[in-house]
Amino acid sequence: MDQSSDERALLHDLRSLVARLNEMPDERAARVTPLGERVNAHLGVDAASLPLVRESIASHRLVDVDLALEELAATDPRAELLGIEGGQERQHEDFAGLLRHRFSTFSPDGPVEYQTSATGFGTSRQTVTAGIRLLHFHDKPVAVLQRGAARMFGRENAELVILTADPATTAAVVEHLRRRMNELSVVRGNIVTFAKSDDHDRVGRMVFLERPGVAAADVVLPTGLLTRVRDHVVGIGENAVALRSLGQHLKRGLLLYGPPGTGKTLTVRHLLHETPGTTAVLLQGMTLGAVGEAVRLARAMTPSIVVLEDVDLVASDRMMFGGPQPLLFEILDALDGLDGDADVAFVLTTNRAEILEPALAARPGRIDLAVEVPLPDATARRELFRIYGSGVDLSADALDAAADRADGVTASFAKELIRRVVLRAAVADRAPTDADLDAALTEMMEAAEGIAHVLFGGRAAAGVDPGERGGEPSMVAWSPGGAVAFTAGEPDQA
Repeated sequence: MDQSSDERALLHDLRSLVARLNEMPDERAARVTPLGERVNAHLGVDAASLPLVRESIASHRLVDVDLALEELAATDPRAELLGIEGGQERQHEDFAGLLRHRFSTFSPDGPVEYQTSATGFGTSRQTVTAGIRLLHFHDKPVAVLQRGAARMFGRENAELVILTADPATTAAVVEHLRRRMNELSVVRGNIVTFAKSDDHDRVGRMVFLERPGVAAADVVLPTGLLTRVRDHVVGIGENAVALRSLGQHLKRGLLLYGPPGTGKTLTVRHLLHETPGTTAVLLQGMTLGAVGEAVRLARAMTPSIVVLEDVDLVASDRMMFGGPQPLLFEILDALDGLDGDADVAFVLTTNRAEILEPALAARPGRIDLAVEVPLPDATARRELFRIYGSGVDLSADALDAAADRADGVTASFAKELIRRVVLRAAVADRAPTDADLDAALTEMMEAAEGIAHVLFGGRAAAGVDPGERGGEPSMVAWSPGGAVAFTAGEPDQA
């Protein structure tokens, strides 16, 4: 039905009235809320007269600051933890708005809000995400608003807002919490990585990993290589006190390079096994963008290791692909941003060392040692086949014969071969036999030009001519003065 002219005029007037009301300032005076009264009574002064000190906390560090605050509260028999009642409006207001407001009456009668936070591999605890702590620091009253991140309410990070009647007390509380959250951190002594974030500007959720159980006997490398790698990453840390006393830097970098599947990742896992109690941050693929946060954690949690796998994805020569990649500079800044006496080891891996940015090795403390992890020779292949076949009832002669036939394959080829042997027997509902080993090897070798060879290794997949290298693995040690190339034995003068 059509509107009459009177109805249209009425609607116009109503819209005009609403618009004018919206434009009019709210002149109501802010009043102390019930929550504000409680906080004022604790502080002994009107909180509105005090400066607010805000600390932004990375979301994955909220559990650490929660531990520090709980420790502080445990020493104060008068400490209280208050909830905040006031509907969704409480999420939009800052601490000052919660304590004094024109129309909302926020009260301490609401529940304290929590989230489940990981504290290690397979462990967790409840962490406060919305609450106000009333406690004392050196007998001075302190009020702390503790909040988790909430992007929908404009909080990209978790936060603490601290109120005291004395600026010196505020500064002391902040310094104490910063120190204790690092000392009590759930990250310390653990291995962590970050999940992929949907937002390229944000660090994803932190994930704890189980410490690997890879012993030296499980890693098959040319003679001397594993010892040299361990000495550089682990040995320097074991002698940190002596090195510091002699004025020597502890920060160091290692590059492991070679064809896919030759054992670079397994070597990294062995290093992590050899460093119990050391904090490690692992980044690979899309999570390499979190290198800045990884280094901040490493700096706070020394001794520590930062692992950047497949670093060529973000650290290619700046002259390639039309210019430098932004993450290259972040990685260089990360390598340079730590003091020399920081007990931090950077371990980088790549399948394509030839395209890496030369600046990675231009200064001491970046990449001090580069080690090629080559394709296994005949002796190494026999050892690999025996390791992976140790839990399967296959004869030693059959394993050795298979290793000799599989010239030019990688360590991962051996692992996949044994898996296929077990699978063939399981499908046939019987125990594996030497004949299964022979048949599976023939199948994989015949598929060398297909997907199996690409995925599981070999000279063709790695782009390596079998006659291109001799039997001795090469290594390169970089120093500020240049490069020295040598074999797995004693260094040769370049």
